[in-house]
Amino acid sequence: MRILIVAERFWPEVGAAPTRLANLACGLIKEGQEVDVLTCLPNYPKGRIFEGYRHRLWKKEEYKGATLFRMWTYASVSKKPLARIAGMFSFALTMWLFAFRIGRIRKYDRVIIQTPTLVSAKSAMRLFHGLYRKKCVLNVSDIWPSTAVDLGAIREGSASYKYLLGCERYLYKKADAIMGQSQEILSHIAAFDKRPDRLFLYRNLPTLLPEGKEKVRQEPMKIVFSGMLGVAQNVAAIVREVPFEKLGVEFHILGGGAQYDEICAYIESHPGCNVFAHGFVEKEKMPEWLAQYDASIVPLTTRIRGAVPSKIYDILPYGLPIIFCGEGEAASIIQDNRLGLVCPSSDFEALTNRIKTLKDMSMEDFQTLRSNCIAFSQASLNFDKQMKECLSFLNLAN
Repeated sequence: MRILIVAERFWPEVGAAPTRLANLACGLIKEGQEVDVLTCLPNYPKGRIFEGYRHRLWKKEEYKGATLFRMWTYASVSKKPLARIAGMFSFALTMWLFAFRIGRIRKYDRVIIQTPTLVSAKSAMRLFHGLYRKKCVLNVSDIWPSTAVDLGAIREGSASYKYLLGCERYLYKKADAIMGQSQEILSHIAAFDKRPDRLFLYRNLPTLLPEGKEKVRQEPMKIVFSGMLGVAQNVAAIVREVPFEKLGVEFHILGGGAQYDEICAYIESHPGCNVFAHGFVEKEKMPEWLAQYDASIVPLTTRIRGAVPSKIYDILPYGLPIIFCGEGEAASIIQDNRLGLVCPSSDFEALTNRIKTLKDMSMEDFQTLRSNCIAFSQASLNFDKQMKECLSFLNLAN
């Protein structure tokens, strides 16, 4: 098959969505498929077009066998309504420049459209499904606009909510098939679409599983957070509210984002707080970094419907028990498989107690958690197996 992936975020941007889509593209290529990607000029998370891509309307390049077509977008991290609207609609409009590549578009057997964002996804659906009558598969990472409501970005019942709700329903109706990143997402979609054969669970699994190694818990115990530092995670609040120094535990932060400077400022003004911010770590060096730690914190600042943070799958293969701050499907995965501990979102007293429990746990019980993480990874996080199942699903999408 010849496949086009349409997504705002892609390599070399960082975060769950760019990583997931880059892995999907490479996985399809490994399975013998031809893959193109229609995306934006890279700008996330700083909201500024990367060096080497500026002052361009579009750019064509190659990435590990995939051909990338990058279109201009209005890059900004501003919270002002007009800036956010401009960013939301810019790629939705500029992607139509790709419509002039009529010969190339006619060769695609499937078009995989990433959502969110709903606006650009709807535009892509109109272009490829409506205009060119291509088989379109929707790849749903978050349940928008519900996720926006959960995060407090928009108000349920507002004009923007109603508009995005209309986009969501349109996409579910027009898609020939739908991939969801969690079972909760698929259950949500199934409430509007009674054809279960059109749905496929595609989790954001790591492409390679490191060799999980048993090792003794360190003294002091070292806990890591690895990922984007944004509103959904609110790691800055954890740094402020959890007394790591009193617990005798080190908290190490790998990553960057909106809260990075705030966290660094807190560390500087509170010497001895046992919190260490290391910034972004190159993907190739992540294994040696994660091997240094004993456990991980994976937080959500509030209950986000359908969310299963991909960092769970990235962390477990290293045998790091997880303290998950949140509810829903992710909490069930941790609890049902005994992969760590769970506490409510933004309950810092409960989080403090979970850290203390992990620190004071007998070495035998702690090692059992480690073993559970490694065993679960080997049994359930097989990217190649999922990729073959995904390809069969795409072949059946009609």
